[in-house]
Amino acid sequence: MVEMIQKYLKDEIELEYGKGLTRNQRRDGKIPVYGSNGIVDYNDKFYFEGPGIIIGRKGTVGSLKYEENNFWAIDTTYVVKLKNKNEDLIFWYYFLQTLGLERMNSHSAVPGLNRDRVYNIKINIPKKHEDRKKFSMILRAFDKKIELNNKINNNLYNFAINYLNSVSANDEVKVSEFGKIQGGYAFKSKDLKDEKTKNRVIKIKNLRSEINADINNSQFIDDEVALKIDKKFELQKGDVAIAMTGAELGKTSFIYGKDNYYLNQRVGVIKGKDAKSELYLKILMLSNNFQRLLNSKGYGSAQPNISTLEIESIMIKNITKENLDDFYKTIYPIYNKIVNNCEESEALTQIRDTLLPKLMNGEIDLDNIEN
Repeated sequence: MVEMIQKYLKDEIELEYGKGLTRNQRRDGKIPVYGSNGIVDYNDKFYFEGPGIIIGRKGTVGSLKYEENNFWAIDTTYVVKLKNKNEDLIFWYYFLQTLGLERMNSHSAVPGLNRDRVYNIKINIPKKHEDRKKFSMILRAFDKKIELNNKINNNLYNFAINYLNSVSANDEVKVSEFGKIQGGYAFKSKDLKDEKTKNRVIKIKNLRSEINADINNSQFIDDEVALKIDKKFELQKGDVAIAMTGAELGKTSFIYGKDNYYLNQRVGVIKGKDAKSELYLKILMLSNNFQRLLNSKGYGSAQPNISTLEIESIMIKNITKENLDDFYKTIYPIYNKIVNNCEESEALTQIRDTLLPKLMNGEIDLDNIEN
């Protein structure tokens, strides 16, 4: 069995505050900008050298992200610094996931993670550095496959949006020529729960800069609540949801997975007049350019906001029936592949998360595993 040693977390890591970067200060680039719930934007400059671990400090408390390359983490986050520079950073990324940091909210009005409370956590970790490397090697293999799926999906989507741009016409029509935007359901707060069921509620926080939604960071409803909800608020695999208010205004992501999904208020979903028109709108609205357009149209009031009718009135490039038929025939299998890749990644995530605590608790014999 693995030999363990007891320490305080402050003996091993430091938490550095992120650096503020307002939306107006950001410039188009390829450097990921991390908030407490993951990538919120991109910038042309970095503030932290990669690789790095980002922890949610305000908002989505205790969330953990690992970034291989240089990045910017804003002031709602901490960035982990190891006291032993020769230590395996990826081990600490996985180990920190076992500590329940998301349950350490120390502020009542705005969720917050207190640094001193984190430092004073008593931990049991493998004594040998080679054991720690074995742990991270096993878990990292799952994440490498997930990252590969994400890379494939980004390439497939880039092909899809470039293909759309190549076949669309020069004249413009309203979004409503292709479909409508269905608004969400106003759930009662007493019906929303953190205990897992098969019925997930998709909120604004589930939509992010990636084209796929964060389906794991969701709340749930019981079956008896779900049965009373109109079918128009149900989401299907591949549906594209839109954030219609707040700081995440304009973010669009598609839904995937095996559970039942329901649309929360202030989130919209694309409903095409037919399957071909709907796919055209999905690919278009998942693009960064369209998300920026949505975001710009929602500002001008104290609370950023855009209505379903305003979205439907946006002018977009038209497409001939012949080109739409060709677009659908070419892109439909690609879009399905993107969605299926996300479902494979979700299955890998579940296996990894089952192994994670068993490895970190020393329950799995590593004698037959080579570095």
